[in-house]
Amino acid sequence: MRQNLRYIIPILIPLIVLLLPASAFPIEGLTVIQQRVIAIFLLAALCWVMEPIPIYATSVVIIVLELLLLSDKSLYLFRLDQGQPHFGNLMSYSEIMATFASPIIMLFLGGFFLAMAATKYRLDVNLARVLLKPFGHQPKYVMFGLMLITAIFSMFMSNTATTAMMLSILAPVITLFGAKDPGKIAFALCIPVAANIGGIGTPIGTPPNAIALKYLTGENLITFGEWMFFGVPFVAVLLVFAWWLINKLYPATQASIELTIQGKFLKTPKAITVYVTFAVTILLWLMGSMHGMNSYTVALIPVAIFSLTGIINKEDLKKISWDVLWLVSGGIALGLALDKTGLAKLMVHSIPFDAFSPYVVLLGAAMLCLLMANFMSHTATANLLMPIMAALGTSMVSLTPLGGEVTLILVVTFAASLGMSLPISTPPNALAHATGHVESNQMARVGIVVGVVGVALSFVMIWGLQLIGHI
Repeated sequence: MRQNLRYIIPILIPLIVLLLPASAFPIEGLTVIQQRVIAIFLLAALCWVMEPIPIYATSVVIIVLELLLLSDKSLYLFRLDQGQPHFGNLMSYSEIMATFASPIIMLFLGGFFLAMAATKYRLDVNLARVLLKPFGHQPKYVMFGLMLITAIFSMFMSNTATTAMMLSILAPVITLFGAKDPGKIAFALCIPVAANIGGIGTPIGTPPNAIALKYLTGENLITFGEWMFFGVPFVAVLLVFAWWLINKLYPATQASIELTIQGKFLKTPKAITVYVTFAVTILLWLMGSMHGMNSYTVALIPVAIFSLTGIINKEDLKKISWDVLWLVSGGIALGLALDKTGLAKLMVHSIPFDAFSPYVVLLGAAMLCLLMANFMSHTATANLLMPIMAALGTSMVSLTPLGGEVTLILVVTFAASLGMSLPISTPPNALAHATGHVESNQMARVGIVVGVVGVALSFVMIWGLQLIGHI
């Protein structure tokens, strides 16, 4: 029965919402179109939480339902009352379809091409081999080196792929620890924690960052380099804290360990092309204000070069994480519907947020996001909360002295990536738990503390940047 509820509830509740009269809602002035958006939003939320279908499939359903129920090219049956005051404004079908090819999607596609080429030509493994040399043989320093390399890779590669690679490198090392040595737990746990934290450092590090960029436009625009200006220091500070915490909770008793990573840098023309393209792309991202190209345009340069040279071929294209791109596009479409139909603003204005302290609102939003991100996909969490937070940030006057929309969006974005207390919280956590060396309660001890400290640190860092005029 419980299994059946997973399928029944996500359909039944949105259907009830669609059939209810507008007067049944506590929101004054609700239109028919906005009521349909509420139904789609509830369907998305319930499907992303209960997962009766894959989460990427939910995103596709969102876009299709918007085309059928909300667009100017929907079925005639669904727009018979068009033009009536209570009906609301239909959305452009081309705007809804454009979410599949949003600049945010192109940014992620470029990141995927870079990551795939780096893995294919062993740039990631060889960089790990070289960068880990200075950290010696003491377990705590080797662990710090592993966390640092994992975090750096996670800024430009999939967190899941980075975790899988680093855990495979660690597999023979972990077996060297004694059966009851806490160092075994520490080494298995440090990789997913570093991967989750590292993704915050760049706009392409994790999908919630890319979703946030969708709302940081115009006067609130944050470039790739500007994001890294505050993202990388945040990652560095939180990474050191996480390293200290893991060492404190699970100190290794073994005095020395030896990491052996085999391989050498390839010197073929294609490998050199990968190295140069990788370096140039990152430099162009960091120097956006100097050359005039935005990060979305730069992201397509490696796509063109790797396709032209055959570095990424049609077989490689099949391995791209298309599910992530669909998931993000569904979130963009959901945000578009909430914005264009005016529902997000209507919902925000119907609640007297200005009666609350802006500090309470910021902290409440961040902790809500952190809680949700521990139990569901980080991307789905960001997809659900970001459009509402964007509307709240622009409408809540008391937030203006604290940075308004930018501050609210950034603290929620960071919180979305800090949900890491359970094996189900993130794919890196699941991979680490699957090794059998770390249990759920051990993961929770570290994940909860790092998450809460991370949220507190995001407040401190963002307000510090406001004081010196960088946000």
